[in-house]
Amino acid sequence: MSLTIATSLTRHSAMAKRAGRPLVVMTSLPGCPYCDLVRDHYLSPMALANEVVAVQLNITDNTAMVEDFDGQARSAKTIAKRWDARFAPTLLFFNNEGVELAERIVGVAVPDFFGAYLEQRLETAKRILQAA
Repeated sequence: MSLTIATSLTRHSAMAKRAGRPLVVMTSLPGCPYCDLVRDHYLSPMALANEVVAVQLNITDNTAMVEDFDGQARSAKTIAKRWDARFAPTLLFFNNEGVELAERIVGVAVPDFFGAYLEQRLETAKRILQAA
């Protein structure tokens, strides 16, 4: 399964806001088996079911330009550095202004519990969005 490649964080986050959800950004690397696991078994099915608005960002890509939350075009690698997202996969949960709403999920320490961790973070992010 595939996940949308981040092209415009302002556009992606506006879509998430209209849906009343956080924007989930997964940092990834080519050939990363844990990235494949998270993408194929969690985020892609959830996105297809309209449960999340999620995109992926290749943390080593210095050529693909992505519109950041502030409207500036930056490489995916530069954006990942700005977020201090050094590992893949890392899941970040943003509002439409680029503010993180829940604790990041860094890596896949215990695959059996990953779904529970993801649900917990999504609930936290949604609760903060609804309170705003």
